[in-house]
Amino acid sequence: MTRLLAAEWWRRSEGGPLQEASGRRWVLFFPEGTCSNKKALLKFKPGAFIAGVPVQPVLIRYPNSLDTTSWAWRGPGVLQVLWLTASQPCSIVDVEFLPVYHPSPEESRDPTLYANNVQRVMAQALGIPATECEFVGSLPVIVVGRLKVALEPQLWELGKVLRKAGLSPGYVDAGAEPGRSRMISQEEFARQLQLSDPQTVAGAFGYFQQDTKGLVDFRDVALALAALDGGRSLEELTRLAFELFAEEQAEGPNRLLCKDGFSTILHLLLGSPRPAAAALHAELCQAGPSRGLSLCQFQNFSLHDPLYGKLFSTYLRPPHTSRGTSQTPKASSPGSPTALANGTVQAPKQKGD
Repeated sequence: MTRLLAAEWWRRSEGGPLQEASGRRWVLFFPEGTCSNKKALLKFKPGAFIAGVPVQPVLIRYPNSLDTTSWAWRGPGVLQVLWLTASQPCSIVDVEFLPVYHPSPEESRDPTLYANNVQRVMAQALGIPATECEFVGSLPVIVVGRLKVALEPQLWELGKVLRKAGLSPGYVDAGAEPGRSRMISQEEFARQLQLSDPQTVAGAFGYFQQDTKGLVDFRDVALALAALDGGRSLEELTRLAFELFAEEQAEGPNRLLCKDGFSTILHLLLGSPRPAAAALHAELCQAGPSRGLSLCQFQNFSLHDPLYGKLFSTYLRPPHTSRGTSQTPKASSPGSPTALANGTVQAPKQKGD
């Protein structure tokens, strides 16, 4: 089930209003920007709606007995899907053109509003829900308040890699100096974590952001391993995060968590894209004259905020099997955070609740 839009190609004359280009050309857009499993309509990207001109919503369905035409970030890849599709005697395709959608003046001025309203119309026609989930690169994210967070915590994936190699994350947190970066190579990373298998080393090392020389900040490693350990309370973990990334100030003895450190913490722990985290940091700092957050302010945000505090408590409690191996739940499983239509997050119920 493919969703696309056909929008007329318009040009803007110098200093004048939008004018229709000669020849009445059309441009096709796939507003989700990726493939999905057909269970819901992903949030539309605003690119097709910036011009503020009418669009032609088009729905493509594949009403076959076996679904061999969809793939997502999990499950069979595109080559397997192509092979399965080619193996069928025939594949049926239904194409439906919905009525042309003419934007209101408000929608013409606001591409996001325009995109959201067209998404709802197409979702209703498909008989599936419209979600706030979208893709940033290859990572599915949901919108929580002013923040974007990974739909499934990548931190748990790192835990699976490390525990499969027999590593207990709790004992590898030495050597990271508070407030000072220490860049390490992949070889030093393997030596520090006592990993020998090249595939395991590459998989674990690739989780962290590398600089132009292929080095990672060991503070990132220390914080991720501390979060995976599960032995610290949220208060202890957020204090450690602050101590690792807060910066000394030129005036006064206090240390503050500035934009880069705040963005790094949220990217490591929640999978938040750095631009969204930086924008949230700027908003949190508007309440005071400083360019950073104190420990008290950071913990008020991460522990006591009615929205973001619940998010932290949900994401930073990875489940474990009886063998001590972390499990990453499916997006719809009881162990994963659930995004609601109003942008809030429900903490998953644990056994015995």
